[in-house]
Amino acid sequence: MPRYLTMVRVDENDAPDGGPSEELMQRMGALIEEMTKAGVLLDTAGLTPTAQGKRVHYAKGEISVTDGPFTESKEVVGGYAIIQAKDEAEVLEWTKRFLRVHGEEWNVTSEIREIAEG
Repeated sequence: MPRYLTMVRVDENDAPDGGPSEELMQRMGALIEEMTKAGVLLDTAGLTPTAQGKRVHYAKGEISVTDGPFTESKEVVGGYAIIQAKDEAEVLEWTKRFLRVHGEEWNVTSEIREIAEG
């Protein structure tokens, strides 16, 4: 079965104050448990804010490192999941459920990419 990487994109400047609520975390935990029991969720995690990150760029033989936050970025990857599904339609349904868990106070986008095998 193919594996897919879903990257959860958020606008750090538009996220609710205080981050995810306890209720959101409970709903997220229940969905993660369901996905794990269904055998489709291989890995998932949230990421720290860009203020705690670094970007490493390579161009013309030179390496440069930029400390976060990355103000030029409107949306950043805030988390990810690796899902093993029978097809793209199945991973799309799981992703829609994941986004709905967030509630109306969040603006969240998820990019789905199949992981290239061999």
